[in-house]
Amino acid sequence: MAEYHEKIIIKGVEIHLVDPPQLDVDWVGMQEPLTQLLASWTDDGDDPPMQPRILGKPGVGKTSLAIKAARMMGQDLYITQCTVDTKPEDLIISPVIADNGKIRYVASPLVSAMVRGGICLLDEGNRMSEKSWASIAPLLDMRRSVYSIVAGVEIKASPNFRVCVTMNEDASTFEVPEYIHSRLQPAIHMDFPTRDEEFRILRGKLDGPSDELLREVVNILQESHARDEDLSIRDGLNIARYAYRLLKHKAAANEREAIDQSHLQITGDNRASLDGPTLV
Repeated sequence: MAEYHEKIIIKGVEIHLVDPPQLDVDWVGMQEPLTQLLASWTDDGDDPPMQPRILGKPGVGKTSLAIKAARMMGQDLYITQCTVDTKPEDLIISPVIADNGKIRYVASPLVSAMVRGGICLLDEGNRMSEKSWASIAPLLDMRRSVYSIVAGVEIKASPNFRVCVTMNEDASTFEVPEYIHSRLQPAIHMDFPTRDEEFRILRGKLDGPSDELLREVVNILQESHARDEDLSIRDGLNIARYAYRLLKHKAAANEREAIDQSHLQITGDNRASLDGPTLV
């Protein structure tokens, strides 16, 4: 549950802010999208920062990119998870019942970032309806503000506030309205990591599995990318993690068998894609 450590008062209305999450994510490789994101957030005096959208298939590291960029800028990152059920008040201010039975107005992560001068990531923005997008349209232009119908106040963004949107490239998404699309510029495209980058990501996150096991998992990922399929580094982490546990608990005779079984149970695909040397 979110904690409310600070409150502000706007025209007599008390609004409680939420704290940013504590995020510990390492960034490996892919310097070009990182440089592009930082460039888009540059404030050149009269030229305000831009609102980029980060595009790519699920699991390629879009959220990790935003976390790394925020850390490099020395600003807190707030994350709003967008879904088909996201309502305008979810993006701005929600009323909740306090212990005394009275209404308490709680700011969203987006508004908390606006007020504090942080960075907000609207994650998977193209899963959100046009009605919700319309509620924050003024934030994405020179007005840099939102209006809460629930609390009856306008909230202006700090000059230090930055925002970006991630968008997955899959079928379960909405078309973003053109008037919003034109505000979400530039488009930063992210592809799957290279073979070396994927190995370094797996090695950096997993202590137990051997280098040989991780290389074989990378082979699976790279072959999936070559077939234009959707196995991501997140899938690779789960395959390697579970294969290692199968070996540790003697549920598989060797690494090849462990990877085969893990690949099947994680992805539901019995194509092991193991064309390299047999692992023993």
